[in-house]
Formats: sequence, structure tokens, C-alpha cells
Amino acid sequence: MEKKNAWEKYPQGERRDAVFAFAEEYKKFISECKTERECAAELTARAKAAGFEDLNEVAASGRKIRTGDKLYAQNMGKMLALFVIGEKPLSEGMNILGAHIDSPRLDLKQVPLYEDTGLALFDTHYYGGVKKYQWVALPLALHGVIVKKDGTKVEVSLGEREGDPVFGVTDLLIHLASEQMEKKASKVIEGENLDVLAGSIPLFGEEEEGKKEKEAVKANVLNLLKEQYGIEEDDFLSAELEVVPAGKARDYGVDRSMVMGYGHDDRVCAYPSFAALLEAGVCEKTSVCLLVDKEEIGSVGATGMKSKFFSYAVAEILQGMGGYDQIAFNRAVSNSKALSSDVSAAYDPLYASVMEKKNCAYLGKGLVFNKYTGSRGKSGSNDANAEYMAQLRKIMDGNEVSFQTSELGKVDQGGGGTIAYILADHNMSVIDSGIAVLNMHAPWEIVSKVDLYEAKRGYLAFLREA
Repeated sequence: MEKKNAWEKYPQGERRDAVFAFAEEYKKFISECKTERECAAELTARAKAAGFEDLNEVAASGRKIRTGDKLYAQNMGKMLALFVIGEKPLSEGMNILGAHIDSPRLDLKQVPLYEDTGLALFDTHYYGGVKKYQWVALPLALHGVIVKKDGTKVEVSLGEREGDPVFGVTDLLIHLASEQMEKKASKVIEGENLDVLAGSIPLFGEEEEGKKEKEAVKANVLNLLKEQYGIEEDDFLSAELEVVPAGKARDYGVDRSMVMGYGHDDRVCAYPSFAALLEAGVCEKTSVCLLVDKEEIGSVGATGMKSKFFSYAVAEILQGMGGYDQIAFNRAVSNSKALSSDVSAAYDPLYASVMEKKNCAYLGKGLVFNKYTGSRGKSGSNDANAEYMAQLRKIMDGNEVSFQTSELGKVDQGGGGTIAYILADHNMSVIDSGIAVLNMHAPWEIVSKVDLYEAKRGYLAFLREA
């Protein structure tokens, strides 16, 4: 039952070069796309360049949707569904690759900027499951959008380009940290103390009646933001600004076999899903790549997997193929098969006590299948059926895709969830699959390049043969 190291399939030469070349593409993507909006915008642009048409425009035109059509639907700039219409009727089901494009981070509050003792800071609220102590004393960047009252949208990216300033959350010096070091790890850094240092120079100008500017450092930061972005302080009320680790994804290890980057969870599954869809071409069944937001906070909201967006998109396609009705929709989704593509915890020998070696994922051993996730007796898990797992085993083995199976740690050790159970609500066959990650949910996570490549190959085989 022991799985071989996938690198054994790729000795020096062209085959290994292909592994590294795909990793370079991926590194560029996650270095430039650090928010769900940036991911959706970039992949939409790539889809258009590859000939995909806007589903809304096709529906409005009244043109009939046919085999071979490539369609996309974007939801509020943060959720994306891509369809390649297959040879078989939609009623025979779709092959769906689903992943999420949001990642743990710090979000600026709606009233974020304040001054204290001559320092200007941004107040934040962390997003998703994080170890708060990991986010201090790091170079951080600011990404997002500010929407003014007139509807003007201002794109913000500060801290990534050469010469940009960076930001950070300060930490207590070790010399004065004796009480801090006695605290539990969950309390060493409090959530309300994850505030980002933004400036320290006061605004200088003409003093009115001998009085200095109140909160002059804050005023200077606001003045600089107005000069650079044309915004006022109250524009923060309608902003989505995310604080993320600054810097590019990097090769990791002497042998360059791994990638260190921010947001592997879950863009390391989203990117090969997208790449596989483009490479697959027209398959027997309609191929779908579904990239969603809000997974890290429960898949809620209009751009999360629990929204009706995907159902509405499928309904539009059915209407364009000859007419929507509830029975046709029910058959289309019930006969579908999906891979809920999300990351798995990689075995770390430094923390062996939380893993069960026979049933955990390893770096370098290929695509991971999790029959179930959840916690406390599989609570909240999809728990895929054996027949579906058998079909996937046959597909992967037939295409010589390296794969492994895993659970998320020992029984009662912890747990986690994905979008699998939400897809399964449509009565389709779903299983969790993805890539093993070290440092999951940390600012900088680690994946294996060969696992990334095997994921793309596995997703490609699934679209063509499931």
C-alpha cells in the first residue's frame, strides 16, 4: 500500500523540465494574485484569451449553446465558473473541478485608521483560521479595492513592487516579554492587537492660530493616500482591503523541489484545475471549473459555495441548449461528478504525534484523495462512496497519475472542512482531492512541485474519463 515518491517518474530531462516549467507558471500566478478578486480577474482574462465567452452575453443574444462552446460566468468579481460544453447532453451530468480562491489574511476594518503616540495604524480583523502569532514581525502588503460613492473603483496594491513600502504588525521585544511568554499560544497575540503600523511622520503645513494639526501622523497618511489614490477617509467605509504577506513565491530547498508561497490553500488546487480545463478541450461530458470565495469562513455569502450562483449558471446553460425545466436541472446535477479540490495536511516529522502514518498525505507522493474530512466522528464530512473512489482509482492508475489517500490527522486530533458537502447537496458524487501542504494557513506555506504537476494530470484525466 505504500506509495512511491512521484519524483521517480521524472528523471533528469524533458519530463522533469515539464514539472519545473509548470511550477514556474504557478509561482507567477500566486505571486501576482493574492486576493480572490485578483485571482478571478486574472483567470477571467486568461479564459477570454482562450476563447471563452461571457455566459450572460450569450444568453442575452439568444444564440443556442452547442457542443464545444466555452463559457464563463463571473460573480461579483470574486467567484468564477467556466464551462466547456461536452458531446453528451447536459442531462448526463458534468465533470466538475471545484476549488476556492480565498485565503487566510488580515482585513482592514471599515474605520481602520487611527493614531496613537505619534504612530498611525490600521485596525484589522483576521479572516479565516490563523495562528495569530505567525502574523507579527513580517513584511506585509495591502491589496484590494476602494469603491467611492460615485461608483469609481480604486484598485490598491502596495508593498509588492520594487521600491514600495511594506507594512507590519509589531511584536514585543524578548527583553520585556516574560509575561507574554507565559501565555497560551492562542493568547500570545490577541486578535485586537493585529494592527498594522502605517506611518510615523506628522503632516506639516500652515498652523492655524498657533495650533498644530490634531492627529498629524494620521492626517499625513490620509494626505498621502489622497495623493496616490484620490480617496478620502470615509471611502474606507466601502472598501475591501486585505493585508497579506509581501513578496513573491520562491523555490524552496537546495534541490528546488518545493514552492514557498502565500495562499497555496487553495490556489494550489485552483490553478491546476483551471489549467486542466483549458488543456482538456471538448470532452464527452461538459467540463466545469468552479472557483469560489468565502470557503475559509464557511462558504457563506453571495460569492461562497452556498450561494445559488452555480445553480443559476447551469440553469442558463440548459435554457440556451433548448429549454430549462426543473427535471432537466435535477438530472444534470445528480448525474454530475465532482472533485472538491482542496489542500491536505502534509506529514511533518517534527509534528508526528498528530498524524497516523498509514492514513496521511506526504509531500512528493502525488494527488491526495480524502474520502472524508470533518471532525468528531466525521461530523460535517461528505464521506464519498466506495463506488466513486473505485472509479477514480481506475482513472488515475490508467493514466499513471501518482495519487495517495489521506485523513486530516489522527481521530479526535482536530478536523476541517471543504466545499464537498455543499456540492453533494445536489446529489452528485463528490470527493475531496488536492495537494499536500506544509505550514497550512501560515503566511508562507510549502508544496511540492511534483504534487502540483500530478494534480494537473489527475484533473485532466478526470475531466476526460469520469
